[in-house]
Amino acid sequence: MNVLTMSNDADWQARVAHAFSRAAPRYDALASAQRQIGQRLWDSLPDHAYNILDIGCGTGYWTHQLAERYPCAQVTGLDLAPGMLAQARQRYGDAIHWQQGDAAALPFGRHAFDLVFSNLAVQWCRDIDSVISELCRVLRLGGQAHITTLLPGTLEEIAFAWQRPEALLQTPNHARVEQAMAKSGLTISQQTATVERFYYPDLQAVMASIKGVGAQLPRSNSRLTRADIAAAKARFEQLRQPEGLPVSYHCLTLQLEKPL
Repeated sequence: MNVLTMSNDADWQARVAHAFSRAAPRYDALASAQRQIGQRLWDSLPDHAYNILDIGCGTGYWTHQLAERYPCAQVTGLDLAPGMLAQARQRYGDAIHWQQGDAAALPFGRHAFDLVFSNLAVQWCRDIDSVISELCRVLRLGGQAHITTLLPGTLEEIAFAWQRPEALLQTPNHARVEQAMAKSGLTISQQTATVERFYYPDLQAVMASIKGVGAQLPRSNSRLTRADIAAAKARFEQLRQPEGLPVSYHCLTLQLEKPL
């Protein structure tokens, strides 16, 4: 997760790509929350697929799993961050096609895929209408898209601890996503909104978990002092549960279909 501040589209994309490229070498070791959320998609996939696109593939974990699950398929992993793709290519080789690109302007022709998979990537795209329109364009008739994205409220504990509302990821709400779907022509076969909470022993572990997957607190004009850090720790301790310090992901899981 990344909690970058808003700016113009080109700058935003460059900053997201840079943050995730920097995180690529340690991403897999710290992406347990992302893996658990992605499992929801895995359990709902169709029995057969022949041309598959993984949007926001990162270091290729799910892309590789898709290639193994569908051994006769042509599988493509797409990501905005070149550093992530370099890790994916090094780890899994060139049997999978790795493509740098933007989900809001997919570099593929019409009707190119019968299955699109995307785990916790769509929330980084500022134009949800373009993303969903592009999904519809590249899907074949009868094709499916299986997506998890994040809703408002994600990272609310971190925003509270640091007293920085801007640490809340600026995502479209559920109704806004449904509006984009209705405009696109895709139909929603299934949708589920859940709150997934993950627990950490201390503030250092919390911050390592989000920074390690490309995230960071927005920079303020001044450096954090020891007093700032101590105050954040004290506020976070107010939220401690028996399992540890909670971090919430407000998730939306979607199964979409392009009508015949």
